[in-house]
Amino acid sequence: MNLYSVLLVDDEEEVYSVIMKKLDWEAMGFRIAGYARNGVEALEMAEEIQPDVVMTDIKMPYMDGLTLSKKLKELYQKIKIIIFSGFDEFEYAKEAIKIEAEEYILKPINSNELREVFERIRTNLDRELDEKRNIEKLRAYYMESLPVLQENFYTSLIEGRIPASEIEKYLKQYQIPWSGPYYVATILHISTPDPQLELDPFLLGMSVKQLAEEQFVDKWRLNTFFYLGDILMITQLKETEEITAYTNAMDRFCKLAKRVCGAKVTAGIGPVCDEIAELPASYQGARNAVSYRVIYGNTRAINIAEIDPQGSAEEPWEEQSIGNILKKIKTGDEQALKEAVKESVTQLSGRGASLQKYQIFITELIAEIFRFGTLNGLNLDEIFSGTGDIYREVLQMESPEALENWLLKTGRQMQEIIQNGRQDTTKSFVTKAIEYVREHYADSGLNVESVCKNLSVSTAYFSTVFKKETGKTFINYLTEYRMEQALDLLLNQDEKTYVIAEKVGYSDPNYFSYAFKKQFGMSPSKYKAEKRK
Repeated sequence: MNLYSVLLVDDEEEVYSVIMKKLDWEAMGFRIAGYARNGVEALEMAEEIQPDVVMTDIKMPYMDGLTLSKKLKELYQKIKIIIFSGFDEFEYAKEAIKIEAEEYILKPINSNELREVFERIRTNLDRELDEKRNIEKLRAYYMESLPVLQENFYTSLIEGRIPASEIEKYLKQYQIPWSGPYYVATILHISTPDPQLELDPFLLGMSVKQLAEEQFVDKWRLNTFFYLGDILMITQLKETEEITAYTNAMDRFCKLAKRVCGAKVTAGIGPVCDEIAELPASYQGARNAVSYRVIYGNTRAINIAEIDPQGSAEEPWEEQSIGNILKKIKTGDEQALKEAVKESVTQLSGRGASLQKYQIFITELIAEIFRFGTLNGLNLDEIFSGTGDIYREVLQMESPEALENWLLKTGRQMQEIIQNGRQDTTKSFVTKAIEYVREHYADSGLNVESVCKNLSVSTAYFSTVFKKETGKTFINYLTEYRMEQALDLLLNQDEKTYVIAEKVGYSDPNYFSYAFKKQFGMSPSKYKAEKRK
C-alpha cells in the first residue's frame, strides 16, 4: 500500500508525541516522516523528505506556522497543510484559508476529528494520484506528442537503430499507415544561401519543406522531416517502375523551389527497397547521390541508381569507420574505442588498399580528428605536443599495429580531456556556489533561491548537483559554514552572542543560539566557558 508522508511541526515535544500516538497512521495510509520544533527547521527538513502533508502549530519561535505554510506552498504546490492552534481567532482562520490550508484545527486535538481530517486528505491525495494516471488524459497527451514520436521513429529507422522484428509494432503504436509495398529515401539538400540575400537558413528550410508537402501530398505517399540539417522524405511506391516518374517529379520540384523560395535544392534519391528495414541503406544511397552535386550541379534530382548502380546503397567504408571511432571517443567507453580502432585498421589492411588509398584514408582521418577536436573545444596542441608534421608521421608508420597503437593512444587522450572537461564544469558550478556562500554568509537573506538566481540555474538542478559533489544539502553546508565562522568570533574575538548572530547571517539571536546548540550540543556561552577551562 502506498503510504503518504507526514511532517509534524510544534515547539512542544509532548504535543507531537501525543499526536503520533493518537492514531494508527499506517492503517490510515500515512507514515510520520519526521518532526520539527520550529518553522525554520521544518523548511530545512521539507527539502530532504519532501512530505505529502505538513501538520503545524501557529505559535512557534523563529518562524511561525503561517509563514512556514506560505513558504511550503510556494515551493511545493501540491503539499497539504494542516494548521492547529490553541487560538480561536478569526484572523488566523482567514489567513489559513488564504494559503489554502486543508484544515484549521483547535487544540486540544480530538483523535476522531483528526482521523476524519486525514481520511479526507487521503481521499484527495488518492484522487490526485489517480488523475495523473488517468487513461484519457494520458491518451490525449499521447496524441499531442504523436508527431514528435513519429519523427523520432523516422530518425531511428533511417539510422538503423530499430530491429526489423520491432518495426511493425512501432508503426501500429505511432499510427503510421505504411503499406508500401516499396519504399525509397530522398534527401532535399539546400545549398548555403548567398549571404547578401540575408535569408534565415531555418526559415528557408521550413519554406522548402512546406512547398514539398504541398506539391507531393496528392500524388505521392510520403513523410517529411528534418534530419541533420536536411529535409528527409520516406516515400511509398506501388510499383518499382514509379521511381522514374518520382525522379522526374523531384527534378521539377528542385527548379520550382528555386523560383518560389529562392533555394538551391538538390534531391538525392536512394535505391528502391521492398522492406522497411532496408530504408537505412536507401538513406545512405540518397546521401551518396547528394554528394554527386559537385559533378552534376545542384537544383536538380540525382538518382543514385542511375549514376552509380553498383555502389548505390553503400556508404564509403572510410567515412563509416572514422565516424565510428569519433563516436566512441565522445562516449568515453575505452573498450568500445579499442574495438572500433581495431576494426578500422583491420578493414584497411584487409581490403588490399593501395598506397594511394591508404594516404587518402589517413588524410581524411586526421582532418576529421582536428574537426572533431575543434567542435568539442579540445586543445589539440596538448594532444600532439612535440609532434612535427602529424600527417607525415602517421603516413610513415611501418605497420598496421603502429597505426592502431597511435589511433588508440590519441583517442584515449581525447576521451580523458572530454571527461575532465565535463567534471570541471560540474566542479566549477559547485565551486562558484561555495565561493558565493563564503562571500555572503553574513546576509540573513541568503538561501538556495538567491544562490540559484546568481548562478542562473534551477533550484532542483542546483540541489542535485550540490549534494552529489559535497555530500550535503545546501542548507546543511550553509549552516555548518556559518557555525565555523561563529566559533572563530566566539573563541578568538570574544564577541557577544547577539553580535556573532548578526555577523554570521542570523537576524534572530535566539534562533542563532538554538542552531548553535543543535550543532554543538550546548549554548554559545557554555561552549565558550568549556573551551576556556
